[in-house]
Amino acid sequence: MERQNNQHESNETKTACAVSRKPKGSVRTKVSVALLFLLIFSMISATFAWFTISEFSSVNNMNISIGSGVQLFISGEDHGSDIALYSKELTNEDINAQLPEGVSLDDFVLFPVTSKNGREMYTQGGDLKAANGNSYLEFTAYLISTESMWVHLTSEDTEAGANNGTKVATTDTGARADIVKCTRVSFTDAESNKTVIYEPGKTNGADVAGQTTFDLPSPMKLSDSTRVCYLEKMTPKKVVIRIWIDGEDPECDDDVQLSNLQVRLNFRGTDENNVPVN
Repeated sequence: MERQNNQHESNETKTACAVSRKPKGSVRTKVSVALLFLLIFSMISATFAWFTISEFSSVNNMNISIGSGVQLFISGEDHGSDIALYSKELTNEDINAQLPEGVSLDDFVLFPVTSKNGREMYTQGGDLKAANGNSYLEFTAYLISTESMWVHLTSEDTEAGANNGTKVATTDTGARADIVKCTRVSFTDAESNKTVIYEPGKTNGADVAGQTTFDLPSPMKLSDSTRVCYLEKMTPKKVVIRIWIDGEDPECDDDVQLSNLQVRLNFRGTDENNVPVN
């Protein structure tokens, strides 16, 4: 009898131990699943946005030329209404003259930043970045026209064979070619502070970082959405141009590091109905 009682107590003890051990295994399983989801989330974050090693990333060989349409002229300096001092092109030398000493387009490096408004640029960690360091390119263009007009960004050439229509391109192939999709170019009317952001190769997906952007249609059709600023007759307008690689773009991953980028911009003047001014 005593032996039966002892056996009964022993069975109860084993059962109690089994019950007490079961939650521990369950907790371990839950922790493992949680760590797995955390790992997957980390992999997704690293793969689809921002360079993971930004201090070693760069975009080289940037070439910028800006052509302008009939009756529209440009310069890197404000010459007032003396239109003879303006020209039809803003060259790399004109842009280099605006950059800090020791910095030129030949060796300019872009690190990923992001911006909601196309004016202030921030790192992934939220730090405000200054222009023309290892971050983003900023320069000024002064536009002037012989009559009042709306100025548009256009992919059309100024004349047949000129090959000066707006284009963001790269000589890289494969995954590196996605650098074009990460690029943003903003234009700020210094008088009104109104800014528009050009996103080459924009898809129908949602805008990143709260940006409102536009792409150029193909074939080119001038519309309200392609306007950069408004010019009064013989009155120069200061436009600040910024070029950056947006870290929030899904294509801005490690694959586009060390890519090369060429940026060409071209403007065209129209009347209030977006009819080109000849």
